[in-house]
This record gives sequence, structure tokens and C-alpha cells, in this order.
Amino acid sequence: MHNGSHTQVLVLGLGPAGASAATEAARRGCRVVALERKHEAGHPVQCAEFVPAMLGMDVPDLAASVRQNIRAMMTFVEAAPPDVQEQFPGRMLDRAAFDAALVDDAIRAGAQCRFDAVVRRVTSTGTVELANGETFSADVVIGADGPRSHAGAAIGQPNTELVHTRQITVPLSRPYDATDIFLSADIPGGYGWLFPKGEVANLGAGVTPRYRARLKQIVASLHETLVQRGRVGRDVLGLTGGLIPVGGMKQCSSALARTLVLLAGDAGGLTNPVTGAGIAAAVYSGRLAGQAAAAWIGGNRSAGAEYQDELETLFKPALDRAVRRRTELAAALAGGALPRERVLRRGWIAYPEYWAA
Repeated sequence: MHNGSHTQVLVLGLGPAGASAATEAARRGCRVVALERKHEAGHPVQCAEFVPAMLGMDVPDLAASVRQNIRAMMTFVEAAPPDVQEQFPGRMLDRAAFDAALVDDAIRAGAQCRFDAVVRRVTSTGTVELANGETFSADVVIGADGPRSHAGAAIGQPNTELVHTRQITVPLSRPYDATDIFLSADIPGGYGWLFPKGEVANLGAGVTPRYRARLKQIVASLHETLVQRGRVGRDVLGLTGGLIPVGGMKQCSSALARTLVLLAGDAGGLTNPVTGAGIAAAVYSGRLAGQAAAAWIGGNRSAGAEYQDELETLFKPALDRAVRRRTELAAALAGGALPRERVLRRGWIAYPEYWAA
């Protein structure tokens, strides 16, 4: 027997994946405990807050958290004039409000949600140890604890390929309803972005770890360029950053002794390795994980395998393509061929080359 608390479903993380999982499992009558290391849902925000309407699933319940609709995408490749994709609909969220609303749903469904609960590790028998010395055991552990998931590490499925991001909030000079994407050999392994959000915009960039030291300068340079063009103001109203898993999909169902472990969202590598888009996949996979946990507790011993199969059907083709494009771009860099316009275009979703065989 474990010393400590036992519950039927233990959810690690209360971002969109974890909160969605907790809600689904609790609605199906499971005893659910969810642990989140942050003080409150959604703070600090570590997200560009854009949900594309075309990529992945549509996420309901967004309305109250939407701050602006997006109509188009402008892609700037090196110094060339922008390529405009008129039909690229999406929405800019208030991520903190969105996360808080999902946690409220989980609490209403009956899940016990605890904040300031820092997980130290998940053991080989599925016991979850907290930094304060508490331990939990569960019939099902759902790892929705982000790119550096303790649950993923415990089942031998860590995210080993990551992109580091840095993002500032700046005032917009005038209303704008497109997302700007900046592709350049000077932003290795990632891209720059300007995502409008009412009177302000999220301006940021992501790079592979070996270029992390350049990230602050890359964002500052992009900011200066956009100030010079009269697009944004000079003030920096906020700063955030984070990690994005870019290695593709993990094996998201496994077992530790008698505990079923399911990974959802970033923990399962379900974020798009090219665009970084992950909110819709997090919500959707979280719901499926909650449903699978309830099915497992109800006696369905193939619930874990069915969860993995469903994720592969929904997400794997797009994720595999994105991993291939990233790999091609990295090879072009390593080969000394500067990935100028043609190579950069093949690596980005706005261009037909990306979708070609």
C-alpha cells in the first residue's frame, strides 16, 4: 500500500488539456484530483494566444475568451514583400480567461482542483510525489503537465526536441485583423510573429535551444523594425516565454505497475512542430483522455490503446508532415546552404510546397 492519498483519476496540470480531462472524467462519475503548479489558472500566460480555425479541431466554449477575430495571414520571407493568404480565419484568445473558464467547468463537474501543487516526480509504480512531501496514487494518471512532463518522463516518453520562445506585448498603432509571420534564416528553427489582440499585439519569436542566447536580440530587432514601419509602439507592456515541443507525437498511453498513464496536449507532443499551435489539440486530447480514464475505471481494459489509436487518427498525419518539414529545414541549415526563400517557403503552412509530397 502507498502512504498518501488515493484517487481514481489524477490529472497533472490544469491548462486546457488537464482541465478538459478533469471535466470529462468527473462528469462520468470518477473521483478526480487535478494538480497545478501555478497559483491560478492561466497565469502567467505562456502562449501566443492564437487559435487557427483551419488547423485541427474547432474548440467550442471560446466565445467569452475571444478578444479579436483574425481574417488573414501575411507571411514575410526574408526581405521579400509579404505573401498574403486572405482566407486564414482564426481567433485571438485571452488565454488566462480561457484557462480559468475551463477550470471552472472542471470544478463544477466535481473535480478537486489544487493550485500551488508542485510535482517532483512520478515513480516507476505510478506514485506521484509532490515537492511538499505529499504522495498520490491513482488508477489513472493523466499527464497534461506540458513540454517537460513528469508523467511523460516516467513512461519513457519525454519531449526531447523543444523550441524556446520569447514574446512581448506591444501597443498596435492601428487596428489590424491579420497575423504576421516572419520567416528568416536569422530565426533558426522557428519564426517570428505579430498577433493582434485589440489595441495591443503579441510580438515574439521561437528558436531551437542552441540559438537561445540570441532570442532576446531577435525579438528586440523585430520590434524595432515594426516600430520603424509605424506598425507598433515602442512600449513593452508585458514579457513572457516558454517551451514548445517540436519532435512530434509521443506514445500517449502506457502503464506503470497497475496505473494507466495517459499523456495529453504538449505532454504528448501534440503541438504542431512548425506552427506551435497547440490549444485545440490540448482541449481535444484532454477530453479524450478524460473519457478514456472513465472507460478504464469502468472496466474497459483496452481504453488506453483506443485512446492512442484515436489520437493517431486525428493528429499523426499533420504532426508527421510538420516534423518532416522541420527536419528538411534543419538539414539545409546544417549543410551550409542558407535556407533562403525557397527552402523557407517549403517549411511553412501558407505555401503549396509545404503540402506537396
